[in-house]
Amino acid sequence: MVHSEVLDAAFAALADPTRRSVLVRLGDGPATVTELAEPAGMSVTGMAKHVRVLEDAGLVTTEKVGRTRQCRLGTERLDDAMSWIGFYQRLWDRRLDGLDAFLLLQKGTTS
Repeated sequence: MVHSEVLDAAFAALADPTRRSVLVRLGDGPATVTELAEPAGMSVTGMAKHVRVLEDAGLVTTEKVGRTRQCRLGTERLDDAMSWIGFYQRLWDRRLDGLDAFLLLQKGTTS
């Protein structure tokens, strides 16, 4: 199972709509912090703070290229979050399948 600190950082980063939109944008390819800030109507400094949270959570990687900071998706932490979600999805699927079987059995005994 994934460590809770890793999940806490990932889910905290994903809780903000600006950071989620950054991830959507980076899904189209790398972008500079300036390119990310413009459509959000945000200062470069403000966007850099959002990028830092995503980077600390392992959701984004950055690299200094000349005078700019290039951002890319980092998949490792999303894989961790998806693994955690998948575990609970399978758990609930099994429970709901059991409930479905029970209800069908009950329906069959009352007919």
